[in-house]
Amino acid sequence: MRALLVIFASASGYFIILPIIGSKLAYVGLISGLLIALAALTFEERVKKTPLKIVIGGAGGLITGLIVANLLAYPLALSLTGNRYLELGAYLFTNCVIGYIGLSIGMKKGDEFDTAWIIDRFAGAHVRPPAEGVPALNGKTKRQIVIDTSVIIDGRIAELCETGFIEGALVVPQFVLQELQYIADSPDQVKRVRGKRGLDILKQIQKSSSIIVEITEKDFHSIREVDSKLVALAKELGAKIFTNDSNLNKIAELQGVSVLNMNKLATAMKPVALPGEVMNILVLKEGKEQGQGIGYLEDGTMVVVDNGRDYLGKAVDVAITSVLQTTGGRMIFSKMKDDLKKPVLQ
Repeated sequence: MRALLVIFASASGYFIILPIIGSKLAYVGLISGLLIALAALTFEERVKKTPLKIVIGGAGGLITGLIVANLLAYPLALSLTGNRYLELGAYLFTNCVIGYIGLSIGMKKGDEFDTAWIIDRFAGAHVRPPAEGVPALNGKTKRQIVIDTSVIIDGRIAELCETGFIEGALVVPQFVLQELQYIADSPDQVKRVRGKRGLDILKQIQKSSSIIVEITEKDFHSIREVDSKLVALAKELGAKIFTNDSNLNKIAELQGVSVLNMNKLATAMKPVALPGEVMNILVLKEGKEQGQGIGYLEDGTMVVVDNGRDYLGKAVDVAITSVLQTTGGRMIFSKMKDDLKKPVLQ
């Protein structure tokens, strides 16, 4: 079919130009038809990789541009009656220039047009909120939050969405979904389980009535790294990034993009432990220093118990002596409650 297209376009160009400029220069039409056919084939390959809304927008813009071009070219051609070369040149010039402008504007506006609300309306689902900066029905604006692959796989985002603390819409880029699918199809069993878990978590969030999930096809083909694509998308939307990846956190902040970090949120929500406070700890293992025992709070915070080695496997009351905050988390140092009651030998 492609070969027939090239042959037909070349022959058509030849026979169209032949009665106009004669047989000596008719090869110009042959070459023009060949170039048009090659351009059409190249355009076909590009269209395959282009989202449908951009194709529809470009087609509408091209048709509008050609209509306007012919309306302008007709009176221009009338003023050039008698000169077929000028008439042909006027038609070609106006159609090419204005048609291209219409195509370009149509593709750009088609990319910006959000068709999700149409799908939701006909599907009976709730209407998605407007884009960032567009007033909502209640007069307020709905912010957008771009979520990373790591925070989806983490899973805690589903419970956080149910609490109602997140307002606005969670934006899931298509390239993040592709990364999740790639992980879910990995030959490594651990990665495969994590990928499937991420897809299940995302499906759970979509079913939630307390949050809106928007899937965007916006991509940046000139950028290879997913983290860089996320930052570029957040900058374009004026949105924040939700992640627990420390490297992405640093890259985004360097480029002026606000970040919501799940790990920082979890650290901030840990209960405050003050020196002198008494708590009950299950001693699970020995510490590095002699006589030390190690236990953990419900949130995973490590508790070091002096003289707790003899109580392995037992729950004991301990009194906090100090709290140390490190880059890896928080550590609590304590002593046995009974040791505090013993008199100090002089």
